[in-house]
Amino acid sequence: MGLKIIGTGFGRTGTDSMRHALNILGVGPTHHMFELEEGAPLRSLWLDLAKGGTPDWDMLFEGYSSCVDWPSAYYWRILIDVYPEAKVILTMRSAESWWNSFEKTILWYLQCSEDRNGLAHLLVADQVFHGRAHDRNHAIAVYNKNVEDVLATVSPDRLLVHNLGDGWQPLCDWLGLPIPSVDYPSGNTTKDLQDKLAAKGIDLS
Repeated sequence: MGLKIIGTGFGRTGTDSMRHALNILGVGPTHHMFELEEGAPLRSLWLDLAKGGTPDWDMLFEGYSSCVDWPSAYYWRILIDVYPEAKVILTMRSAESWWNSFEKTILWYLQCSEDRNGLAHLLVADQVFHGRAHDRNHAIAVYNKNVEDVLATVSPDRLLVHNLGDGWQPLCDWLGLPIPSVDYPSGNTTKDLQDKLAAKGIDLS
């Protein structure tokens, strides 16, 4: 199938809302970390890659037309060359608001979870944040560097910068698609994700 849209934004920048939006617009299915939970058919392939395996991108994205969020967002520099016709989306928000959300959700999970062999630890904690996800200044610097690299690398005619709260209009204009008759998706808030993690037995108190 091959990817048609590649997301480059970090988790907690509206990536789950973007996943739903792309699916509503008919340009999915959209790959996201939520697609790789325990028991997912492609999970083992992504774990092998995070451990240093050789990627077969078409197999890693089998069944998907778009991707957002980690783990794929970590590999965007490779993916934009592997799929040169794909459009690129940078979901983003202010670095401070990103950290506030990240700290209360993903970072809590990293600190509380005993699953050291999952993608959250192997990729996000160890590779994206170089083992220093808990270091606020370092994490924000990594976040800002990713935004700067996307803006400096991806040609403007290929890129959409979608800020949290932008909604349908810029996305639909960019894709040349009509605005759906439903509200732009709004989910996976800090509380939503905290509840999801709590249901898995992760104590966020």
